[in-house]
Amino acid sequence: MPDSENYRKGAALRRQLMGDEAVEAAAKGVYSDPVMQKFLDVAIENVFGALWTRPGLDLKTRALICVVSDTCTGREPELALHLHMALRQGWTEEELTETLLHLSGYIGVPIIRECLQVASRVFKEHRAEDGGANT
Repeated sequence: MPDSENYRKGAALRRQLMGDEAVEAAAKGVYSDPVMQKFLDVAIENVFGALWTRPGLDLKTRALICVVSDTCTGREPELALHLHMALRQGWTEEELTETLLHLSGYIGVPIIRECLQVASRVFKEHRAEDGGANT
């Protein structure tokens, strides 16, 4: 897989979206396991290399779609990852918070409460990394 064009595009885009530190931390953490490395190879080639690089939507919009999808399906670990990506793509804490609050009318208050707790944690982490910007 690492030899395909989609893999090369996907690896570069993943690093752009997540940042060097996050990619390196993931490589030393969850993706140091051989089984999870296989998953990562598939995700890099197919998700980042094929889906995220398609024409028609900008990266900022794609990041918000991931936040909404994770929220609606209750995928808290993925939500944290995608909130970080969304902040890196220019969404503000206020915009992301309003997105989550808006969803409460469609998917329910309890799940939004849980997702806002994730968002609060991510926002604090991001501010610490970013020196307080992007609120």
